[in-house]
Amino acid sequence: MVNLLEMYEASVPMMHEKVLIVEDEENERTGMAELIASWGYQTETANDGVEGLDKVESWNPGIVLTDLKMPRMDGMQLLEAIATQPQQVAVILLTAQGSIDSAVNAMKVGAFDFIEKPVNPTRLRNILSNAARMRGTERELEASRRKLRDVGVLGSLVGPSKKMQEVFRLIEMVAPSTASVLLTGESGTGKELVARTIHSLSNRKTKPFVAINCAAIPETLIESEVFGHEKGAFTGAVERRTGCFELAEGGTLLLDEIGEMPIATQAKLLRVLEDRKLRRLGSKSETSVDVRVLAATNKPPEEAVARGQLRNDLYYRLNVFNIHLPPLRDHKDDLPDLVQSLLSDMNEKHNRTVAGISEAVRNTFQSYAWPGNVRELRNTLERAAIVCDGALIEPKHLPPGFGQVVPRAPVQEANAVRLGVGTTVGEAERLLILKTLEATNNNKTRAAEILGISLKTLHNKLKEYSGQAGGHSEAAEAS
Repeated sequence: MVNLLEMYEASVPMMHEKVLIVEDEENERTGMAELIASWGYQTETANDGVEGLDKVESWNPGIVLTDLKMPRMDGMQLLEAIATQPQQVAVILLTAQGSIDSAVNAMKVGAFDFIEKPVNPTRLRNILSNAARMRGTERELEASRRKLRDVGVLGSLVGPSKKMQEVFRLIEMVAPSTASVLLTGESGTGKELVARTIHSLSNRKTKPFVAINCAAIPETLIESEVFGHEKGAFTGAVERRTGCFELAEGGTLLLDEIGEMPIATQAKLLRVLEDRKLRRLGSKSETSVDVRVLAATNKPPEEAVARGQLRNDLYYRLNVFNIHLPPLRDHKDDLPDLVQSLLSDMNEKHNRTVAGISEAVRNTFQSYAWPGNVRELRNTLERAAIVCDGALIEPKHLPPGFGQVVPRAPVQEANAVRLGVGTTVGEAERLLILKTLEATNNNKTRAAEILGISLKTLHNKLKEYSGQAGGHSEAAEAS
């Protein structure tokens, strides 16, 4: 039975929303205006960008649906002109096939979304509904901005420094849209927390947020984890499994360490992002999905593309909007606020009453480089809060040896890698990996940390070397 209350609540934001249709083809313009009006919106039309801009100023629509290719003023120029207006307007672009690149560029400028011609009415209605709900989200964002200006807080993120204020500004800008976001920064800088904040400030906040670490899943299982599988799809598939995309339906999916996803899986991911449909392993049919995808990486994505670890087309599809998280050593001004916020969490979590840190600890924190970033700060404070026997955390409560400068041992001749002129980059990489394994007594986890690569990447490299002539014996010697 149809839930009339749900139908009414869903229609409320539509009944008062104004939609301006800017299209130079009269039949298409009239047809879309009639269709959108039948869904409960107020509609107005314009036959090109110049007339459209006039009506934006005089009629004050909340949504503008504009063709990309038009005489006098095209859709991109109209979008740029609307961006200078004081009122908030959600701009949706109509694109012909083959114009996706232009549409993606438009989203970087500030478009809300785009839809290809011929227009799919169901998709158009969903996009308009999301745009209409965005107004409520914008009111919440304004409240967040006021809080940010007062105390330097956005959601669960803390930081009054200029660097973090810029991060907050970007989050506020992109959260209401449907654009994909690529989060970059060192491990521990808070990329997942930023992703959760983007989700909580979007109109998808009531739907699921699902995070998956591509580096932590075996290559043989990642496709099933992401897309799901049917019973009997492969040995051991005793029942149907729902993948992360379907688990995040209507919400947000974070693909952490995207550069560690196998290339073959990346190709399937790209297709899902473009078609908004997926096929479970072993399935004969496709399933439509409505998921906003965020991706994260702790290594420069351009380097991953250059090395062939990240598909170029997938990189551009995900990097519609980029947010870089600075390392903690570059915004130590935030340490006092971070410490108090984290201690508040620790007190609640462990039923403690720690008030703060002593001046000696504060000085130690300020001089420390924090290689593990905010994650290391959290772990340090959690341990200290647990062992603290007073109101303030003192140096004795910190982990043994914390903050002490350990001199770097000189490189021993035995650990040196000798490279002759003419050595290829691939061969140099192989020799370095094998020598590092030898120096760590085949401790692959430690070797991966020293080399600055993931354990999964190290295993893949060793598997590659074992298949090369002469590589097997040296790998065996290293182990």
